[in-house]
Amino acid sequence: MSKFWSPIVSTLKPYVPGEQPRIANLVKLNTNESPYGPSEQALEAIRAAANADLRLYPDPVALGLREAIAARYGISAGEVFVGNGSDEVLAHAFAALLNHDAPLLYPDISYSFYPTYAGLFDIEAIEVPLDAAFRIDIADYRRASGAIILPNPNAPTGIGLPLAEIERLVAEHPDQPVVIDEAYVDFGGESAIALVPKYANLLVVQTFSKSRALAGLRVGFAIGQRVLIEALERVKDSFNSYPLGRAAQAGATAAIQDDTWFEATRGKIIATRAGLTSELEKRGFEVLPSQANFVFARHPSHAGQTLAAKLRERAVIVRHFAKPRISDFLRITIGTDEECKRLVAALDEIL
Repeated sequence: MSKFWSPIVSTLKPYVPGEQPRIANLVKLNTNESPYGPSEQALEAIRAAANADLRLYPDPVALGLREAIAARYGISAGEVFVGNGSDEVLAHAFAALLNHDAPLLYPDISYSFYPTYAGLFDIEAIEVPLDAAFRIDIADYRRASGAIILPNPNAPTGIGLPLAEIERLVAEHPDQPVVIDEAYVDFGGESAIALVPKYANLLVVQTFSKSRALAGLRVGFAIGQRVLIEALERVKDSFNSYPLGRAAQAGATAAIQDDTWFEATRGKIIATRAGLTSELEKRGFEVLPSQANFVFARHPSHAGQTLAAKLRERAVIVRHFAKPRISDFLRITIGTDEECKRLVAALDEIL
């Protein structure tokens, strides 16, 4: 603490990102990155953008990228907002849409950036408990609120809600903005983007970090009716008018257009997830049903913290959360088949 800090700084509880360790021969399964490199078309576009034009500012409205996203989802570019990773998009949504007189609602076991943003923007928030099976029950959100944000599929559980449940939630709260955070939707979930034309209160947020394998490029986007997108734009242009550089815009545009690469890689991740789930269950793990590029698992005879530490000794890194109800779970990113085999072999030594 310092006398130079503003009052809000001393009360903040910053988000703790997944570790990026430097360990030889590491199997890194802790941050839900893609185990496969990006689309070659995306890499070519990034290389082409690395030219003398980098002396110039990028397009502040990223029109080409927004048009490419709009074309993929059958909407207009005016219904698309882009930012420096979905975390920045979410931050703008918290400032622009989720700060009201009544409290914001989100799950108690969920993306841990939500309480961080609530603290940063001084938003009253209520954490709504997941049910006994670690599922979101939208009936629990039928209470006084100013706004709602849900991840679908949820993280770190990986459990998704069907589109019909998302629509019911949005329809039941016509006077509150509802943000659906779809960072992992491409691995088996049902996107709510199709509902956007019908509901003026719905904002859907996605990322290029997971299914497009561009975590290092930092590109995210939101889709909603124009009135919501305009609110995000007003916040952005009061904060940073140039959030996406030329290389990021070029690479993301090419990535969203490469359906062949997208379908092939996500198919491999989904298949590997099924295989890893089976191997874990054979060894006595409880594995929650995942629609994400990770699984959430616990063993009845071994504490999660202990397992994570012993895996680390074998150069296998997974994510452990020392939080109530989930402290015995490990969140395990789906790697390549070979990486998952190394994980299972390490677990065999430990168990």
